Amino acid sequence: MSFPIDIREKDGLRTLHFESNRLQGAMHIGHPAELALEYTREMMACLLLRDASRFPRSVLLIGLGAGSQAKFLYRHCPQAHLTAVEISPRVAAAAREHFELPDDAARLNIVIGDGYEYMRTTALSFDLILVDGFNEHADPGDLNTLPFYRACRARLSEQGLLAANLIGLSHNYKGGYAHIEAAFDGRAVLFPRCKSGNTIAFAATGDPVSLALDELKDRALALEARTGLALLPSISGLDNLSCCSDGRLRI
Repeated sequence: MSFPIDIREKDGLRTLHFESNRLQGAMHIGHPAELALEYTREMMACLLLRDASRFPRSVLLIGLGAGSQAKFLYRHCPQAHLTAVEISPRVAAAAREHFELPDDAARLNIVIGDGYEYMRTTALSFDLILVDGFNEHADPGDLNTLPFYRACRARLSEQGLLAANLIGLSHNYKGGYAHIEAAFDGRAVLFPRCKSGNTIAFAATGDPVSLALDELKDRALALEARTGLALLPSISGLDNLSCCSDGRLRI
């Protein structure tokens, strides 16, 4: 892929852009492992849905961008091996050069390639798959297809969770969440829309997720104490979802 990459800095925030003003990633210069963008923080709510002592052991990131989520998981989930698939070698180089992505092949494997083709051909399995891949036109391309999400489900472990950024796709536009629901036989949930316009979907395979919202809030507080990541606002918004009408989140 060939398109302009622009690195900017303002008020202590370094940002990655494709073409004009399309924001693709951000980093607080003084705190490079923090998640600067709201939607990336919300995607980490996946860490609340499984036993933190065992999850995740293996993570796949489709789309690297500035490497924000890879850095967060690298720092706070030392038990996890991370694989990031990024279609543009220039983006991967920018993440290393400008956004302090760790150079540690033992724990963080960067694969330059197409995320759809990788999912179609890999024989590996993962506890967690994070999907956040868009081209310079903010289009997910083949990542927004039912075969792609079926391939994701096939490569998840018994602890398996999917988290997907569905900006512009969350309300069945060109598939979006409907593809995830179909691929996971309805075992999916759509969190309330972020202020940025992003909407995050979660889906599960293997062991069921059944958690009281009060327990989720306790887990959020524990994660915040350990990492500084504040997810209580996201969890509080689940009270109004139909899938949580009895005070439990089930996936």
